[in-house]
Amino acid sequence: MKRHCLALDLKDDRELIKSYEEYHKNVWPEILQSIKESGIQEMQIYRVGNRMFMIIEADADFSFEKKVEIDAKYPENEKWEELMWNYQQALPFAKPGEKWMLMEKVFQTE
Repeated sequence: MKRHCLALDLKDDRELIKSYEEYHKNVWPEILQSIKESGIQEMQIYRVGNRMFMIIEADADFSFEKKVEIDAKYPENEKWEELMWNYQQALPFAKPGEKWMLMEKVFQTE
């Protein structure tokens, strides 16, 4: 099992954040299907202020390239991403076009 941690910001607007969270209470079935098909066993998103933190637990053969291929099978993925971008904003140090950014592990207990 692999674990990946990613970060992204939301636009710092209380109503937009509330709406974003409402969408995530009822994620479209095609989005959930593409997540499972890509080898992700569990996905969690946490928020503090407008900063989000995603934890992905995935099969050993999971890759983000494979996830992109699976997502392309579902036209709803592009619509979902376009919709979510109304609420999201890139991290201040992100390169153009980067959204969720992989985080580097800096500590782990033994």
